[in-house]
Amino acid sequence: MPEIKKYKCALCKKEYVRSSVKAEDYFPFCSERCRLMDLGSWLKEEYVTSRPLKEEELVELANAEGEEKEE
Repeated sequence: MPEIKKYKCALCKKEYVRSSVKAEDYFPFCSERCRLMDLGSWLKEEYVTSRPLKEEELVELANAEGEEKEE
């Protein structure tokens, strides 16, 4: 008998089994609710992806901070 693989929802951390077509639609989430809540967090910019800043960007940030302090 094959071992049943359990997964944890990426949002609520609830364990679930991907045994139905519906579960495949939501992966890596356990439900439509968790999938939509995660999408909402991205749309509200609660999540960010980062990358190293380039030299020009660091200079721009430093200049912008200097201008804010003068006001």
